[in-house]
Amino acid sequence: MGVSDNTRGLVLAMLSGLFVGTSFILKKKGLRRAASAGLRAGVGGYTYLLEPLWWAGMITMIVGEIANFVAYIYAPAVLVTPLGALSIIVSAVLAHFMLKERLRLMGVLGCVSCIVGSVVIVLHAPQEQTPSSVQEVWDLASQPAFLAYVAATLSIVAALMLHFEPLYGQTNILVYLGICSLMGALTVMSIKAIGIAIKLTLEGTNQFGYAQTWFFVSVTVICVITQLNYLNKALDTFNAAIVSPIYYVMFTTLTITASAIMFKDWSGQNLSSVISELCGFITVLTGTIILHMTREEEPSPTAGTMTWYGEDASKGLEEGHFITLNNSDYFHKPLLSWDTTLET
Repeated sequence: MGVSDNTRGLVLAMLSGLFVGTSFILKKKGLRRAASAGLRAGVGGYTYLLEPLWWAGMITMIVGEIANFVAYIYAPAVLVTPLGALSIIVSAVLAHFMLKERLRLMGVLGCVSCIVGSVVIVLHAPQEQTPSSVQEVWDLASQPAFLAYVAATLSIVAALMLHFEPLYGQTNILVYLGICSLMGALTVMSIKAIGIAIKLTLEGTNQFGYAQTWFFVSVTVICVITQLNYLNKALDTFNAAIVSPIYYVMFTTLTITASAIMFKDWSGQNLSSVISELCGFITVLTGTIILHMTREEEPSPTAGTMTWYGEDASKGLEEGHFITLNNSDYFHKPLLSWDTTLET
């Protein structure tokens, strides 16, 4: 007896969650190693690109995303999407043991709330109408309602990048993850178009001769690069056990919203489904707040310090004989101090 398509999709979705959850930890460890040898990603550094462990996490994430993409071919979205929550559990457990990032009891409750709320939202989300060509996707993307959504998304992303990131990027996790999630929703819309193009091309109708297909490819590349950049900053700045569930919740919510606007799937929903979705959103919001309030703060980078030593502690700075400079930015190892003796 052969294996059913739903079973294939289920297995692939579970493997995707395992790979993606593991990738968060590998990338986090790679970012930590890179930070000890150069400028941190959270403040604009790119030394992590030379760290093999970060690339191992990157490859693991790509494998997971490919598995997730193929899972949608075999199984419906209502089965595949909720299983993305598996990556949250995997990353939280691995972070507890491998990164020593303690997940408190209330954090566990928040994580469970996020998962339950997200599952409720996905299970009661309206079914989408699958386009039969790239041109049809282009027509849907050119509708005034979706164009307004794209304009609002890009405006919010620009505000987060230009105004909020310099002020709150290092203290508020929603800045980095907001950018990732907003761009991620646009990525999914473009990837759907590319998936349709690939499927139709394999069936004998070439879709890569249309300019629209390459436009969607370009949008996907730009959005993915932006996502990865800000996801690295989030992982380098905040607790990995917190980044994963919040990113999952925001990404899932925004993706469902974008899909509903673009494909007009909300029409025809009954009152029961709407109420269920509202309950799911409230549950997700509650879980996110709990996670945000109970997260363990990452130790801030050691700032440069200067200490004067003299024969008499009561003497002023101008009477001191020694000076110790401490700044981890000057050295390959953090917290390494440089002692210099000055003649008076």
